[in-house]
Amino acid sequence: MLLALVYGTILLHRRQKLLIPWYWYLALVFIDVQGNFLSIRAYQYSYITSINLLDCWTIPWVMLLTRFALGTRYSFWQFVGAGTCMAGLSLVLLSDSNSPDVQDASKRPLLGDVLIIAATFCFAFSNVGEEYCVKKKDRIEFIAMLGIFGVLVTGIQISLFERKNLETINWSPTMISLFTGFVIAAFVFCTISSFVLKMSGSTMFNLSLLTTDIWAVAIRIFFYHQKVHWLYYLAFAVVAMGLIIYSLNSSDDETAASTTETTTQYEQLSSEETGGANLDWQNRKHQDDDHTCQAPQDNGIDLV
Repeated sequence: MLLALVYGTILLHRRQKLLIPWYWYLALVFIDVQGNFLSIRAYQYSYITSINLLDCWTIPWVMLLTRFALGTRYSFWQFVGAGTCMAGLSLVLLSDSNSPDVQDASKRPLLGDVLIIAATFCFAFSNVGEEYCVKKKDRIEFIAMLGIFGVLVTGIQISLFERKNLETINWSPTMISLFTGFVIAAFVFCTISSFVLKMSGSTMFNLSLLTTDIWAVAIRIFFYHQKVHWLYYLAFAVVAMGLIIYSLNSSDDETAASTTETTTQYEQLSSEETGGANLDWQNRKHQDDDHTCQAPQDNGIDLV
């Protein structure tokens, strides 16, 4: 609702037609809402460290979608880097599947892991769609439609599935403050992420989100006073290694592509200049020959 009020007002002030049909926005927002619903539901069953690590599953989904939908090409080492990140995430699944759950009896880590992996596919689809909208069309229009149709979709789902849970909430000042803080954080995240997607793309955007894992571990240790399984630290190391491999090769590919494009443009320019110079020289030569042949005739001299 906050997104709809702020960015919807800006869109109305522009008084321009939608650049993308509204039903595409509705489909994209519906998938985005399901991703948010599944990820928040996962917190009920799993731990914050597992959820933030498994968020990395968005990366392979994004790579597949951008490859087939946007035509983005990835090098072999970029796939190696992404695969290394996935190997690190498998350690999290192994740890949660063997967890005795002595810290919290209400937790079901494996179910939470399944929910967050399902949410990552929705996020990937949403990120790729948002990347297309903010790069090819208009950023303000997308965020405004995200807020407007988000209110519609969530309102319907709350009335159908979450009405009883909503009635049981004790609206204390602490609870209101927590909801307010969450809304403000989500609003800022949606605003900033649109800039990041426009500048760097959905793949680097999700790779950059891996830094949240550090905060997740710190929160679990110092705020919730819970112990972290040793496999988490190993998973962090493997994921960080995969991130480094991908990032380094991404920079090399971009530099090589830029160099190749510059070289190609230079060769084309050189060939055009060389061809133009040769053409001018030939034209001048023909003109000089014609002048040589015509000049004696003007002087009245017959040529044999």
